[in-house]
Amino acid sequence: MRTSSSPTSPPPSPAPTSAISAVPAALSAVLLVLLAVLVPLSALSAWVDLEIDDTDRYVAAVSPLSSDPAVQATVTDLVTEEAMRRIDLGPLQDTVREFLHETVRSFTTTEAFRDAWDTANRVAHQAVKAALDGDSGQAVTIDLAPVIDQVKQDLVRDGVPFADQIPVERTEITLLGPGQADELRDSFRWLRYCSIWPAVATLVLLVLVVGIATVRGGLRAGLWATAIVGAGFVLGAIVLRVLVTVGRGRVLDEVPSGDRDAAAAVVDALTASLRTTVWWVLAVGAVLLVGAVLARVLLRRGKARADVR
Repeated sequence: MRTSSSPTSPPPSPAPTSAISAVPAALSAVLLVLLAVLVPLSALSAWVDLEIDDTDRYVAAVSPLSSDPAVQATVTDLVTEEAMRRIDLGPLQDTVREFLHETVRSFTTTEAFRDAWDTANRVAHQAVKAALDGDSGQAVTIDLAPVIDQVKQDLVRDGVPFADQIPVERTEITLLGPGQADELRDSFRWLRYCSIWPAVATLVLLVLVVGIATVRGGLRAGLWATAIVGAGFVLGAIVLRVLVTVGRGRVLDEVPSGDRDAAAAVVDALTASLRTTVWWVLAVGAVLLVGAVLARVLLRRGKARADVR
C-alpha cells in the first residue's frame, strides 16, 4: 500500500537579526542627535527670554560686578582720564590726577558706586536690546556718566577746588563691538522667537520616548531608552558648554584692550546661569545613564538566577 506524503514546506527563514538590531541602534542615534540640538537650544532660548530680555534680571546678574576688581580698575581709569581731560592745572596736573584716581578708586568701594553701577547697567540694557533689535550694527556699551556725576558731587561736597570743572559726559565701557552685534542679531532674534518652547518640546519628547519604549518593549526597553536620554543630556551639556566658550571668545574679539577685563567680567556674569545649567544637565544625564545601566544589569542578573532555579 502506497502512502502519499505531502511535500513538506521549508521552514521559514529567520528574520535577519542584523536588520532588527539596526532599528533600535538607528533610533538611539537619532535621539542622541535630537538631544544634542534640543538641550543647548532650550537653554539658550530660555536664557534670552528670561534674562537677556528682562531688565531686572539683567541688572541683577551684573550688579555684583560692582565689587569685581577688574570692573573697579577699569571704571577708575576711565573716570579719571575723562575727568582730567579738560582740567589743566599746570605743574599740579600729575598730583591732581593721582589724587583723583585714588578718590575714584575709593569711591568704587562705596554703596553710592553700587547704586550708580546699577543705574548705568539699567540704561545699558536698553542699548543691548536696541543693538540686538536694530537693523545695523552698533556697539553695546556701559555709559559711566552716572558714576562720574556721583564722583563730581562727592568732590564738590568735600570742597575740592577743581571739582566743579569735571565734565560729566558719556564715558563708555564697550561690551560688544558693532560687527559682533551684527553677527549675533539673527541668532538672538531666532532664540527670542523660540522662547521656552524648545524646553517644552524636549520634555515632551523624553516622556514619549521612554513611555512608548516601556509600553512596547517592557521595563528593559524603557531602561534602555532612559540610558539613551541620559547620554543625550550629557552630550547636549557638552555642546552647550562649547557654545558658551566659543561665544565668549567671539564677543570679546572686538572689545578694546582697555575694556576687555571689565567686559569679560560682564559677559561671565551674564552667562553664569548658562554655565550652571551645563552642570545641572550634565549631572541629571549622568544619573539617568548610570542608573538605567545599573538597573538593566540587576534585572539581567535576577533573570539569570531565576532561570538557574
